[in-house]
Amino acid sequence: MEIVRSQRSRTNTPNDSVSTLPLYRYAPQLEVRLEDFEVFAMDRLRVLKGISDALARGKRPEEMENLVRDLWKANMRHPEASEDVNKDIISHFVLRLVYCRTEDLRKWFLSMETALYRYRFLLGSSEAKRALMEEFDLPCKAISRTEFEVPFEEVPELVAGRRVYIHKGHAYVAMHQVVSLVVTQFRSNLSKALILTNRKWTSTIREQEKDRLTPIVEALSMSYLGPDYSQTKEFGEISIKDLDQLARSSFPLCMRHLFDKYVFRRLFTFLLSLTLCVSLYAKGVGLRMEDALAFWKAEFSHKVGAERFDKEYAYSIRHNYGKEGKRTDYTPYSCQKIISSTPGVGDHHGCPYRHFSEENLRAALGRMGVGSRAMEDVVDKVRNRHYQLACTLTFEAVHSSSCDAGINHPNQYFSDSHKILQPKSKITNIQVQIVGQPHSDQAEMAKFRPSNLQTCKS
Repeated sequence: MEIVRSQRSRTNTPNDSVSTLPLYRYAPQLEVRLEDFEVFAMDRLRVLKGISDALARGKRPEEMENLVRDLWKANMRHPEASEDVNKDIISHFVLRLVYCRTEDLRKWFLSMETALYRYRFLLGSSEAKRALMEEFDLPCKAISRTEFEVPFEEVPELVAGRRVYIHKGHAYVAMHQVVSLVVTQFRSNLSKALILTNRKWTSTIREQEKDRLTPIVEALSMSYLGPDYSQTKEFGEISIKDLDQLARSSFPLCMRHLFDKYVFRRLFTFLLSLTLCVSLYAKGVGLRMEDALAFWKAEFSHKVGAERFDKEYAYSIRHNYGKEGKRTDYTPYSCQKIISSTPGVGDHHGCPYRHFSEENLRAALGRMGVGSRAMEDVVDKVRNRHYQLACTLTFEAVHSSSCDAGINHPNQYFSDSHKILQPKSKITNIQVQIVGQPHSDQAEMAKFRPSNLQTCKS
């Protein structure tokens, strides 16, 4: 697979000669634009992360089939239908390069790609399934049109679940169970391929492509796929006096903890990387640059003095807002970037779900109002390293509202929280105004009683 910067080249292989569900044995002999290299990978990553979230939530098999169908249709279709297969193959091999680099990355990619392959196979026609089995050259013998004989070790999933008949070392697999055979073979092939790709990446590719592909590859595994929160768009600006109340009602645990530790308790040791994280988040929720400067100056002046703050630290805050240096409008940190950070001793940044001890996490969740039952669910997800899902469950427990999309960004947490709490706030204000007004018509007043008021449910 050769990467080029501008020209677009099509495959000479007719689309119908390639299996709808590829084997991914070899990288395609195609020229791929650098832009497509990244875009295709991001589109596939949306599919894999959607599958990851759904599996962590315990979705049923029939729900997973529908989800995979919808995710694939939404993200993996090419504007030119004839290019769909190429996009599929290219995106797989790009992400194989991205996720081969560490054991944790390999495990996640292997698990998600295997799940994707399983449900895509199940969604295929009987003819497509038989054709794929022939391409895989599986060690099976057709007994009839509905049953196959295979060595029992080829279907460990079925044997473990006692779902097949075994005789003289062979398992008799029904057509609707063949997916286990195919997926086992696919997983085995991909596992070996990831190891080989890692060797090639570390020995040659990383250095050869250090100025072109390497930065893209290394960034993709931490990519944020949601909206841009560089500027608030939904709720307008907020003032300094709002921060305390908003931190306690609508900030995610990571940002709430930082504001609590460093701001409200004045335990701040100034770190540029930390201030970047917090100030970009505050910028994303709507804090104006002038207010941000006033806020941080008030917090730091007792430590470093107003004059030193103006000389050494104000620049970085203006820089975050695109008013200094390259004048780039910087985007707040995503969950993935925060999770990937490694706080040192005495630091408090990073993802609490990853870096807190279980005792400290339980205490923090309790202060947020998370009940005991929901807390156990959150802690269970943390033990299984589903940190973003743990944050999602926290959000749902605090707001008594579902969040099917999951939490992928601290500013998304704030935005979704504000959508839920803002209507309730308006209703409370209406009630206060009505109670304070004299009104002789009791029947008319009944229309505005809390039981008759309907809120918008997120």
